[in-house]
Amino acid sequence: MAPSIWQLLIVLAIIILLFGTKKLRNIGGDLGSAIKNFRSSVKDGEQSVAKEDEKLAENKESSIIEGEATREKDKT
Repeated sequence: MAPSIWQLLIVLAIIILLFGTKKLRNIGGDLGSAIKNFRSSVKDGEQSVAKEDEKLAENKESSIIEGEATREKDKT
């Protein structure tokens, strides 16, 4: 059973009476900045992982040794 609009309005009025509008505004601003910082951190983390993958790929390409494999039996 979902709450009706009147029940939600009553709960909202009680919350405003308890905390006040200024404190609720501050909480909203803090929550918004926290979400923004989290998103930018995730984005920075993805970019650093991509850079590390590129460096790994470059190192693998430069560490390939070309040559001919021989067995001990073939040497004698």
